[in-house]
Amino acid sequence: MTERSRITIDLRAIRHNVARLRDVAAPAAVWAVVKADAYGHGAIDVGRAALTAGAGALCVATVGEGAALRAALGPDVRIVVLGPTLPADRSEARAARVELVTASQGEIPTDVPVHLKLDTGMGRWGLSELVEPGDNIVGLMTHFASSEADEGFTRRQLDAFLAAVAPYPGLERHAANSAAALAIAESRLDAVRCGIAVYGIDPFGVDGRAHGLDPALRWESAIARVVRLEPGESTGYGRRFVADLPTWVGQVPVGYADGFVRHLTGTKVIVAGEPCEVIGTISMDALAVRLPAKIEIGTSVTLVGDGVNLEHHARVAGTIAYELACGLRPGPARATRVVEE
Repeated sequence: MTERSRITIDLRAIRHNVARLRDVAAPAAVWAVVKADAYGHGAIDVGRAALTAGAGALCVATVGEGAALRAALGPDVRIVVLGPTLPADRSEARAARVELVTASQGEIPTDVPVHLKLDTGMGRWGLSELVEPGDNIVGLMTHFASSEADEGFTRRQLDAFLAAVAPYPGLERHAANSAAALAIAESRLDAVRCGIAVYGIDPFGVDGRAHGLDPALRWESAIARVVRLEPGESTGYGRRFVADLPTWVGQVPVGYADGFVRHLTGTKVIVAGEPCEVIGTISMDALAVRLPAKIEIGTSVTLVGDGVNLEHHARVAGTIAYELACGLRPGPARATRVVEE
């Protein structure tokens, strides 16, 4: 490998995951959430793969994201903008032929398809009560606050939503995210909006394979320097790791500027097929691993893959896999992104 690091996106995994979610959610449609550049996986490639596997729509956060998908994927793709929009966005929304979500008590646009969003407990975007749907209202929706952790509260949200939409049969109802789609059958309704599960990442933070999902992202680098620390010698800023025994240390040219965040000290990566601990302070452009023995410069390092998943890293960092995936920064100056069909 000549790159500093390589991120590989397996579109076969994306197609498998969408097919798996379709099986789970049937007869509800599966809408693939590809906002934030498909959680760092590449929105155009992922969107195309998801549609090939039968996704009924692609969901994004902004009109700009929707317009980019429209330009790349053509006129027939259904695109739903989940985030809030301003009146200034509407001309672009009309031109891109996207569907919008209304989540405030202000004016509801009448010249684009709209989904009315009811706040049933998320406490973020959403109407406090549904308004009478006009002719251009195509869907009714809500958003679960803690479906990965609190089934009781999620069911209370669902009950409130179903009661509110009962007077309006015929409009699409959608509420479930990945966690609810996998775990709460009653929440699937007419469509499920699945994001993290599309990428093979477990919404419950353990391992997506437990739900029949395949991780789509692999991240690799290589050892750039090997040094033996003697007792009392250290590596990295702040002398966070000081050797108490003779210790072989490998330096990997990846750091928090690439998305391998500082809180990942103590996690495991795979070096030449073996789990190795990340030690010391993670720098902007480098991290250190404790090696079992002296190895060759250029030895492969798997940062994500080969049994080490983003969910594991997230637990070590005290965050969620969503944040780590969205924080990856592939590009010619830092990490190459490779797409496998």
